[in-house]
Amino acid sequence: MISVERAPGQGSPLGSGGDEASTRAAVRNMFSKVAHRYDFLNHFLSLGRDIAWRRATARALMEVLGRPGSRVADLCCGTGDLSFSLGRHSQGLVIGADFCHPMLAIARDKAGAQARRVHFLEADALHLPFGDASLDAVTSAFGFRNLANYGRGIEEMRRVLKSGGRLAILEFSQVRWPIFGPLFRFYFRRVLPRVGAWISRVEGPYSYLPDSVAQFPEQEILAEKLRAAGFHKVSYVNFTGGVAALHLGEKM
Repeated sequence: MISVERAPGQGSPLGSGGDEASTRAAVRNMFSKVAHRYDFLNHFLSLGRDIAWRRATARALMEVLGRPGSRVADLCCGTGDLSFSLGRHSQGLVIGADFCHPMLAIARDKAGAQARRVHFLEADALHLPFGDASLDAVTSAFGFRNLANYGRGIEEMRRVLKSGGRLAILEFSQVRWPIFGPLFRFYFRRVLPRVGAWISRVEGPYSYLPDSVAQFPEQEILAEKLRAAGFHKVSYVNFTGGVAALHLGEKM
């Protein structure tokens, strides 16, 4: 097994020694353990703001979603909440992809009437089963941060997008509001991990959350990574003062 060393900000801190295979296994195992309480905790710990953030992401892609026959992939889709938000506006097909089987099983159970236009498949975001230039848009909500290699993830997203295809990454980011920032950081590092562990009855995942956000590239750095990878019209919008940020770009 080849170990690939990653500096802070290049990939998830989970796993051991910069080994990407170790990171993938650790991420998959962690989300498998919390899948049964994932939706409830997302909504509870964010006071429901995560729902609004996903809806805003879908609205940002309305033009693409409204095209008949459009194909959109939602990567690291988890239990499918963003996939379903996209599907409500889609005139084509939304494909939710994740490599954590228990999360996908819940997503499929939730699909209901949307199963006709929202499909799910088991796939690694760093090794996507889509052809080159085959998708109109690619999204990820609160999953990109967990990739073993951010640069490779961006490259893979660009590979599968058509020319002019849209990219949307919704992720936790750095709070910009001066007074709210310290209060949120106290909640995020001291309160949220304890509440998450108590409700999920699983130690670890909700302590990993603030650690992973601390190492994730801040807003402008991620925007620069997207530009350097060949995306243009790159922009981002902060939600709730920067608790989360939506990055948008277009493949040249």
